Amino acid sequence: MNADALWMALALVLVLEGLFPFASPQGWRKLFSQLLQLQDGQIRFFGLCSILCGLFCIWWLLP
Repeated sequence: MNADALWMALALVLVLEGLFPFASPQGWRKLFSQLLQLQDGQIRFFGLCSILCGLFCIWWLLP
């Protein structure tokens, strides 16, 4: 993977991360306050699921 592809992927992450707060600030604020109520183990579980899904997508997309 070259550096341009890495920067493009990072830019895409920023765009996707910004869509929900831009489209629905009140919904984002409500979701964020609910996330603050989660235990550390629950947050780690969601983080692990996100990592595994990302790795699977990378594995699936790479030739």
